[in-house]
Amino acid sequence: MIKLEGRARRFGDNVNTDYIITSTRKRETIDEQVLKQWLLETVDPAFAASVREGDIIVAGQNFGCGSAMEVAVTVILAAGIRAVIAQSFSRTFFRNAINNGLIPAQCDTSRIEEGDSLAVQLVGAELTVSDFNKELTLSGPPISGVILDILELGGLVPYMKAHRRLIPMKQ
Repeated sequence: MIKLEGRARRFGDNVNTDYIITSTRKRETIDEQVLKQWLLETVDPAFAASVREGDIIVAGQNFGCGSAMEVAVTVILAAGIRAVIAQSFSRTFFRNAINNGLIPAQCDTSRIEEGDSLAVQLVGAELTVSDFNKELTLSGPPISGVILDILELGGLVPYMKAHRRLIPMKQ
């Protein structure tokens, strides 16, 4: 079981990876601990300074579109954000999120507002998002199989260390 609680940080549709961390900032380093100070600065220049550990990004459609930069995910994680809730994700961002242990929760985000108190929960394959401000519980497509196993262990590297293979052996 995975359960995260935090404050909603609201964005719109088509937040691309260059908005998450602009390419001009990556000229000198790709160290996510350095880059996190500029997280989403193109969309909201004050965002990175206002992030609190446990915040949850909430977006519309096509979150993480654009280039396949893994650093977009690692900078989000470095800022203390463990989940992104969106109506849809680019396929590459979704995979990079899984591989790095960032939970990509897909559901209808239209009623979630900036600052709402949220919980993202994975119990077995069942994904739920609760908005405590609105007494609202949303569900998304199940996350199961090896993807769930990877998330539960915190990403692909910890998963591979634990299992030494991508697909667990059948007993």
